[in-house]
Order: sequence, then structure tokens, then C-alpha cells
Amino acid sequence: MQVSYVSEATPGRPNEDFVAAGPGWVVLLDGATAPPGVDSGCRHDPAWLVRRLGGRIAALLAPEDGRPLPDLVAEAIKVTGEGHAGTCDLQNPDSPSATVSLLRRRGAVVEWYVLADSPIVVDAGEVRVFRDDRVDHLPSYTLESVRELRNSPGGFWVASTKPEAAYEGLTGEVPLAGLRRAAVLSDGASRLVERFGRMGWDDLLRLLDEEGPRELIRRTRKAEASATGPRGKQYDDATAVLVRF
Repeated sequence: MQVSYVSEATPGRPNEDFVAAGPGWVVLLDGATAPPGVDSGCRHDPAWLVRRLGGRIAALLAPEDGRPLPDLVAEAIKVTGEGHAGTCDLQNPDSPSATVSLLRRRGAVVEWYVLADSPIVVDAGEVRVFRDDRVDHLPSYTLESVRELRNSPGGFWVASTKPEAAYEGLTGEVPLAGLRRAAVLSDGASRLVERFGRMGWDDLLRLLDEEGPRELIRRTRKAEASATGPRGKQYDDATAVLVRF
């Protein structure tokens, strides 16, 4: 695996994405920006969470012990929670949270894992997209409704304070033979496809491969700057990882 990536914060804000890679693996987290005025019960912000949680997952991936990916994520959530249980209210439903997306080469396959909406795109002759889209199908997006549905059956799942959420992630594997390239993206880096409709997934992979992650993010910022209307936040942290096999 040859890995290259770029991670860029929303202009004027701390970066709430996290990315790390090692021999045969990639981990990407995208922290959920806290709504204004919401008491999370935690003295830490999403940037703190993604660095601690992402760093723990990376440390568990590095030894290549072969444990299932959901087990590694569950352990990382547990250990991260223990690190601030004495100072923060981990029962608060608005505790900082994050998506988790993982790739790991193991023998003749590449394993993938996604918890929440940071997609993985692979090209093995045909383009396939692995994305947990449950947050796109909630019955309501009021603050109260999202709070009630977060990390609960029938709602959506994120990495926060409950280790059991790790087992609600989607996972699978792709044969290494014939696998050409893959992208691991925060939702801020998938916007040219998912929000702006400027290209398809195959175009995005081609852009990453031919011009690199920096160019994808440059084009994303250009599209954000010209966006109109109230649909979501104008800018977002953007992290794009290209993996060549």
C-alpha cells in the first residue's frame, strides 16, 4: 500500500478530523462539531476526542495482531472514555463524537470498516462505495430528535462514550487481487460528489490518483466558496486519503 493524504481545517477553526497510516492500514476520524449552546458535559472538544481516539486505534492497528476491526474500535472507545471519566459526564447524550473509517490489508484481502458517514471508495475494476448512511434517514433533525436517536437502535451510531457502538459499524473485505486504488474520506472531502454533485465517485478517484489529495481539497474549497442557500455549513474540515495497491 502506498498512502498519501491531506487534511485541512475549516478556515479559522481547529481541525476536528484525524488521519493516520502505517504499513498496511489507514484510520480516519471526523469529529462532530458541537451545536452552539449545547452542554456536552465534557471539558474536551471534538478535536481532543479524535486525536485521543484515533491515536488509540492507530496504536492497536500497528502490532498487526489480526483482531477484528470492531474489537479494536470498541477497545479504543473504552480506553479513551476511561481517560476522562473522572472529569467529564460520559452519560451526557451530547458528549463529543466522531465517525471512524478504517482500511487494513490482511493476507489476500483488504478489510474495511465504517462507523457513520465518512465513506471509503475502492476501485477493483469497478468502483464501490462503502458508507454508513443511517444518519441520512432519520425521521427528524431537530436537536432533541438527533439526541434521542444517537447511538440507539433505529437511529444512528457514532464513536463517543459507548464501546458497544463499535459493533454497529459496517464492515467487509475486498480481494487484494485486482484492487487498484482506494480513497478514505471525511464528509468534508466527499462534498464534490455528495453535496455539490460536481463529479461521480469514479471521477473523484481519478482526480485523487492523477492530481492528488491537495487538488481535491482545493476544488472543494472553491465549490464551498460559491455555494448558495442554507443547506448545512458552508465549509467543513476536509481529509482525503489516497491508497494505491
